Amino acid sequence: MQRNTRVRLCSLELENTDMSTPYYVSPEQIRQDKEDFVRRGITQAKEVVVLEYRDGLLMVAENPRKTTFKVSEIYDRIALAAAGRIAEYEALRVAGIRESEIKGFRYYREDVTAKWLTNLYSQHMGAVAQAWDAKPLEIELLVCEVGATDASASSGLQRNQIYHIAFDGIYSEEEKYAVIGGRAIAITEILERNYADGLEMPAALQLITETFQTVEADAEDSYEITPETIEVACLEQTTARRKFRRLSTDEVTALLS
Repeated sequence: MQRNTRVRLCSLELENTDMSTPYYVSPEQIRQDKEDFVRRGITQAKEVVVLEYRDGLLMVAENPRKTTFKVSEIYDRIALAAAGRIAEYEALRVAGIRESEIKGFRYYREDVTAKWLTNLYSQHMGAVAQAWDAKPLEIELLVCEVGATDASASSGLQRNQIYHIAFDGIYSEEEKYAVIGGRAIAITEILERNYADGLEMPAALQLITETFQTVEADAEDSYEITPETIEVACLEQTTARRKFRRLSTDEVTALLS
């Protein structure tokens, strides 16, 4: 009787040990699962293109909704373009504006740069992605800064800068143009074939809208690309201190005509 009791107790101890021991998942598998999760969300996001034209940077987003913006001003020469979950990139937009204003007020306005802001976003997004118990941010960002003309080169920035930040905080500097969103690869391939340096704004806008039309033609839930279904803004070298300008539907219509 005593022997049977010991056997039962040992069996219970083994069961309790098995229940309390967590399953091991390698860091590589966790990272891959998170990347797959984010990619499924980003695939559904409409695209944003930032393209260099003669007088600055043109930013165009597929955005039939008028209640939200995918492209926004951050500071004097800096803009943010985003694709993915609206609530998540909207929070980062507000935080970027706040941090930029604080730094510009405490130090110099020239100290607020796209490189500095990209590092802030990268650190935050990377920390969220690496936390084992947190959902990664389902967004991609483009941080853009327009360069100075020869006549206004006091800022020291002589060329345009475009930084692409992935969900895990890893960022890269792009040249000439950059694309985020579900069909970014297809759009990038079209731009590689058709982009040319020194485009005027109408030609640059026409190139982007025609590219959108091409990829939409192959989509199952396609819709017409018109001035009402796209969002257009630019960072202009030739304007005063604040370089960002959002184009109205009438202005877009005039440029495309």
